[in-house]
Amino acid sequence: MKKNILITGSTDGIGKSTAFKLAKEGHTLYLHGRNSNRLNQLIDTIKEETNNNNIYGFVADFADLSDVKRMSDEVQKEVKYLDVLINNAGVFNSPISYSKQGYDIRYAVNYLAPYLLTRELLPLLNLGHQSRIINLSSAAQSEVSYDVMMGKQPSNANASYAQSKLALTMWSYYLAHQLEGITVISVNPGSLLNTKMALEAYGQHWSPVDKGANILYDLALSENHAAHNGDYFDNDAGRYAKAHPDTYNESAVKQLIDVTNKILH
Repeated sequence: MKKNILITGSTDGIGKSTAFKLAKEGHTLYLHGRNSNRLNQLIDTIKEETNNNNIYGFVADFADLSDVKRMSDEVQKEVKYLDVLINNAGVFNSPISYSKQGYDIRYAVNYLAPYLLTRELLPLLNLGHQSRIINLSSAAQSEVSYDVMMGKQPSNANASYAQSKLALTMWSYYLAHQLEGITVISVNPGSLLNTKMALEAYGQHWSPVDKGANILYDLALSENHAAHNGDYFDNDAGRYAKAHPDTYNESAVKQLIDVTNKILH
């Protein structure tokens, strides 16, 4: 069965590779990018190489939450339903430290933007067939600092990146238990894959980008994952595993969701 799939952060790395894999199978893709020229070039290339013309694009800067809201409104107007949302867009190194609204840039792009986008697109996911939300976490997960998140305390890239990825994982677990009929899975796609983000951050890679794309493809489509609502897949180990303990800490999760809802009221 062909699916309607939205992938954020599609113009590079894992998102781009996943888009090609899904397009070859004939699925309808809605691709997000920050740069309209790069996004349009990618769409043209995918259409040409896969003979799949059902590829569409949406542009938004995830460092600006008002732009995320604008994009979500656009998606709701142009898309009838979604079967899969892959929240792949992310940032590690950045020339700016804070989002347009003043939040830590990694928290804004890696956590607040996908939270807002997902919340706004739930009506489309509710109309989908066995819908899934796949959230890109990381092996790097560390305790959330609200002072860092809110831009009140400076932080280095490593620290706030790991915090933002734990926030995303905690929210994924929470969301999975709030929704009915939608499977939510968080995933570490693999450490130091051959992506621009990893090379800029560490100057090296351990595995090809396809390692990440293959697991996103499976998580989006395979029946093997249908029963794993709320679970965390560790692609370094190649199996479901336990995430950071705060993921399952009810009071920590409640605090995170309360703070986030105040930000995104």
